[in-house]
Amino acid sequence: MWISYEIEQSTDLWSFNTGRVQAKMGVNTADMPDKTPVSFVLLDNRHLNEHGVRYFCAKSKQFVLITTNRNHPAFRAKAKNLHIIFQEKLSLTAALMILKEQFGCDRLTIQSGGTVNALFLREKLFDFVDIVVAPVLIGGKDTATLIDGRSLQAKDELNQLGVLRLMEAVPLQDSYLRLRYQVIG
Repeated sequence: MWISYEIEQSTDLWSFNTGRVQAKMGVNTADMPDKTPVSFVLLDNRHLNEHGVRYFCAKSKQFVLITTNRNHPAFRAKAKNLHIIFQEKLSLTAALMILKEQFGCDRLTIQSGGTVNALFLREKLFDFVDIVVAPVLIGGKDTATLIDGRSLQAKDELNQLGVLRLMEAVPLQDSYLRLRYQVIG
């Protein structure tokens, strides 16, 4: 799922992901990549090792790590483009304000899973949601969804719903479908 958090239009490219996903993709042992024009933001407490942090420093225009772990390996890594947002308790709202004010991040594409998507949804931090529907059915009670995390339990939590307005539906190659929504509530 691609989710865009926009404060205003910007030409800088910022991508948000998690250390858990990146560790699964092998960054903790991968060869150092070429530099890209993209700045990366990773939320991580325990999945990246020092090599994984250096990997993102090598790849990123700017690399910002958000963590609540005082002993994260990023504190030992040295790179001019490495920035750490340490928080005692995670607040995505506060982290996004720091990204805006200190690093000029006006637009952030979130490429993450249902648990982190739920955090952004509950804090009302989505402006747009892009979903690519694949022509595959997957099921099971333990299968991740677009929005995981704690279920809403009471009527007074209905304000945490993500109400969407369809902006665009585009058929893609091989029966894929891209849906673009504006978050209106």
